[in-house]
Amino acid sequence: MSNPVTIPVKVAPSILSADLLDLGNQVRQVMDAGADLIHLDIMDGHFVPNLTFGPDLASKLHQSGIPLDIHLMVSNPAWAIEAFADYAEYLTIHVEATPHLDRLLRLIREKGCKSGVAMNPSTPPDFLKYVIENVDLVLVMTVNPGWGGQSFIPAMLRKIEEVSKVISQSGLAVEIAVDGGITGDNAQAVADMGANILVSGSYIFSSDDMAAAIQSLRRRTLLSC
Repeated sequence: MSNPVTIPVKVAPSILSADLLDLGNQVRQVMDAGADLIHLDIMDGHFVPNLTFGPDLASKLHQSGIPLDIHLMVSNPAWAIEAFADYAEYLTIHVEATPHLDRLLRLIREKGCKSGVAMNPSTPPDFLKYVIENVDLVLVMTVNPGWGGQSFIPAMLRKIEEVSKVISQSGLAVEIAVDGGITGDNAQAVADMGANILVSGSYIFSSDDMAAAIQSLRRRTLLSC
């Protein structure tokens, strides 16, 4: 057996789980600790029951030079694309939120962002075959969206693998992100299925050592024969 090969993944702390009274300090801490992106959940109280952040926060983070992975959990997201595109590196919409997915993915790219499509746990990934040419990122929700601190749904490992196969068959360079219940205990498994961006909230922000938590997610080891 050959030596282990260490392959990096990107870590995107989700500030939905941060202490909002100390948000600026905590964002600086995770970026200094090696985070690659900040994951910003935008919720409208309609697509999901919760309400979260607006464009002002995204603007302030962007002005600070922080790369943002903005996840739009909103109904009919065309308006939100217009509101947040100036601040995002990745801008992700839900397949369940619009009947015009292809058009909106193209709009995201036209705005200069990497286009992302998210799917809820019960949504089959078959639709990807019809929009994959306009997708830079597939976000697999590994919990039901709307709240932080939920436990990872084990069946989503199969789904990540299915998404990876669709991407492989397309021959395109599309990233896979996972969001929900991601910890040091399951990071290896989701990466082995093909995920390369790990969104994690509670696991990082509730840790006494955020740098160690990030490092435990950042790298995985593949044993090749």
